[in-house]
Amino acid sequence: MIDGKKVLFSGMQSTGSLTLGNYLGALKNWVTLSDDYECFYSVVDMHSITVRQDPAELRKKARNLLTLYIAAGLDPKKNCIYYQSHVSGHAELAWILNCFTYMGELNRMTQFKDKSAKHADNINAGLFTYPVLMAADILLYQADVVPVGKDQLQHLELTRDLAQRFNSIYGDVFVVPEPYLGKSGAKIMSLQDPTKKMSKSDENPNASIYLTDDTDTIIRKFKRAVTDSEARIKYCPEQPGISNLIEIYSACSGKSFAEVEAEFEGKGYGDFKLAVGETVADTLKPVQTRFDELCKDKAYIDGIIKENAEKANYYATKTLRKVQKKVGFPERIR
Repeated sequence: MIDGKKVLFSGMQSTGSLTLGNYLGALKNWVTLSDDYECFYSVVDMHSITVRQDPAELRKKARNLLTLYIAAGLDPKKNCIYYQSHVSGHAELAWILNCFTYMGELNRMTQFKDKSAKHADNINAGLFTYPVLMAADILLYQADVVPVGKDQLQHLELTRDLAQRFNSIYGDVFVVPEPYLGKSGAKIMSLQDPTKKMSKSDENPNASIYLTDDTDTIIRKFKRAVTDSEARIKYCPEQPGISNLIEIYSACSGKSFAEVEAEFEGKGYGDFKLAVGETVADTLKPVQTRFDELCKDKAYIDGIIKENAEKANYYATKTLRKVQKKVGFPERIR
């Protein structure tokens, strides 16, 4: 705990561009959590290089992501918003935790299998030990809670196992984190394949709404969105395409599914798609306006990067020094 608050950690990779799914499913909810938690929100750029990246593009995307965190409403005075690569403790703790992780545990990680299939020409050790770095991200700040989706639950379980294993040998060193079970965000699916989550790495640009898409682009993408053959605006499993659009409209308008169905009863998909597009564009406009303002204020963003990196390093170092002492590393002479 920090100043009487439980600690919460989360982060996003600095690859691709943030989508409407990222915003409604996670980022929008993050904004409210700082009232109850001491929050660390990382731009996890170290994770990004398990896949080859263009260096200039990675730096640009990392800065854009950090700026979007703030544009979406995260207060950098109340939340620690920082680059993972600016805190060397992430890598240092990951190495120590590697030595407490069994090969069999990593072999069971389903994301390694999935990513190996997608990047068969670059199956590197970092891709294999990615979950250990994720564990270090969380344990470094003694996080009590971690918001995770179903695809990351396996990694959080490994984090908990490593914390308990280390504690059983050396005493109570790490807080054993719990999954955050508060209000979950909307689950937004691809506009072109509603059986898959909307993804910032989707190769089809029409499948995702990006936070920086202009109004015309947003409306055009919704007009092309996959729907269903029943031609009725009803939320049900048999209509995944239209149900996804109802979920999006509901999340942006604040209306219940029943209210959405009533509003568009007797109307066609064309009218509904246009309404969804316009509502999403209106929802994202304040974020986009703030993002543009922040991008022009280089000194302000640079100051946030420096100040938050110092804060993150302070708390990371406290944990790291304790761990280093426990495993027997020589004390540093200051």
